[in-house]
Amino acid sequence: MRKPTILVTRRMPPAVEARLKRDYDARLNPDDRIYSSEELIAKAAGADGMLICSSDKITPEVVAHLPESVKIIATFSVGYEHIDVMACEARGVIATNTPGVLTDATADIAFLLILAAARRAYEAQTMLRQGQWTGWHTTMLLGIDLAGKRLGIFGMGRIGQAVARRALGFGMEIHYHNRSRLPQELEAGATYHPTLESLLQVSDVLSINAPSTPETRNILNAERIALLPDGAIVVNTARGDMVDDAALIGALRSGKLRAAGLDVFAGEPNLNKEYLSLPNAYLLPHIGSATIETRDRMGFTALDNLDAVLLHGRPAPNRLW
Repeated sequence: MRKPTILVTRRMPPAVEARLKRDYDARLNPDDRIYSSEELIAKAAGADGMLICSSDKITPEVVAHLPESVKIIATFSVGYEHIDVMACEARGVIATNTPGVLTDATADIAFLLILAAARRAYEAQTMLRQGQWTGWHTTMLLGIDLAGKRLGIFGMGRIGQAVARRALGFGMEIHYHNRSRLPQELEAGATYHPTLESLLQVSDVLSINAPSTPETRNILNAERIALLPDGAIVVNTARGDMVDDAALIGALRSGKLRAAGLDVFAGEPNLNKEYLSLPNAYLLPHIGSATIETRDRMGFTALDNLDAVLLHGRPAPNRLW
């Protein structure tokens, strides 16, 4: 019996590639080169499905020109803003994602950013590595305590709730804004704010955990940053396009904000270079899900979606339409 053919657009973790080779005729990408739209369409010829990543832009034009053989596109990601889901639905191509598999890893990175921003970790590392540390003194690199501070969480889904649980262990007071209020048992004592503007006014630390949508792009702009308490900290592990870079950089330079911790950037990897000169910006290269266990789970979840449709004739468990 013929194995279904899968176009795999990026290099996958070894355990994921091993399962792909076992169950499919897998067209792998060992060089991990990002394909153009034209290459995606050409390489999909005769494929039954595609395993893609967020670097692959599945536009209406791409969907319209995909071979008729392609039945499913499974993305190795939770976010799916790189896929035009409506175009997939109109063409009858199933689109899936990998929800629920990177919650803890991303929440850990969010809290790493909170701690690093609060305690001036980048400045401390720079001082040490450049040989500028001349000894201890009472006012060297003073940061702030987290205990008693108000953590504002924008987006109280799985990751936002995981960040809240970690923050409780540090004695922080939890506030949040979400599209809808959580049930009381999930709130766990957190204070709900019906508007983002209300949340910002009480956020000593703001953690952005909401999805990127047309409505949330550039949502943290100069006007909303102005609502934050003076000396607040902004942390983003969601998507870079939710932040107005110029406004955030200006607030970090002026002292309106104490610090920022960023794992995601608009246009990444081509981030705004002005961030690199800011000592109060703690920057990471989008490593929120970068653990061996989490990346394997992401790949296996994507494969579960492919298996359901192509091997078992069942509905995909994480279908987007």
